[in-house]
Amino acid sequence: MECLLNIDLGELPDEDEQLYALAHVANIACGGHAGDEASIRHALERCARHGTRAGAHPSYVDREGFGRRALEVTAEVLRSQIIEQCARLAAPAKALNVPLEFAKPHGALYHSANRDPPLARAVVSAVREVLGPRVIFIGPGSGALREAAREAGLPYAREGFADRGTLPDGTLVPRGQPGAVITDPRVAKENAVRLAQGGTIDTLCVHGDTPGAVTVAREVRAALDALERS
Repeated sequence: MECLLNIDLGELPDEDEQLYALAHVANIACGGHAGDEASIRHALERCARHGTRAGAHPSYVDREGFGRRALEVTAEVLRSQIIEQCARLAAPAKALNVPLEFAKPHGALYHSANRDPPLARAVVSAVREVLGPRVIFIGPGSGALREAAREAGLPYAREGFADRGTLPDGTLVPRGQPGAVITDPRVAKENAVRLAQGGTIDTLCVHGDTPGAVTVAREVRAALDALERS
């Protein structure tokens, strides 16, 4: 089974277009942690140009913290925020005839919702309401997000991270700690091969804001393509 490379995009003003050519899936920031009307349209146009599959990348509303801080938000408020973000992406996507096939929470929301079933249900139901019942939800291999997606009838893609370090228990090394972000393309490639061959993931992430992201993504995509051919 093919393992897809997904890249978080639409977040930085100097983003390299090569990332869209390398990604199978672009997770597009839609205003919560980054992104505005112009950047969203730009990202969608690049997806169309390179044949990249597009997805929504909603988050806590926290531009100052880039969505990487856990916030105290009720499930009801969070659901409204995710609906708003997905709708902000869906309108120009429809105008440009770019299907939105995926959705993946960003940053702290990804981890908070996966530990909290009410938050997970809020995120999943908001995504389903805007993007429909066939959107593929990207998230951790197990936890509340996967269960919420199952309950909602959404297809689910289990994710691993090529450019993030892991602790012995398999969780990610917290950002800011040594080894949290992997910038060595060779190590990222080794991670990609190990994870893809392990049979526990369907998609691998490279973060668009990782230093040297293009080189890292190129190595990871080459590794995945080689595995697909073998």
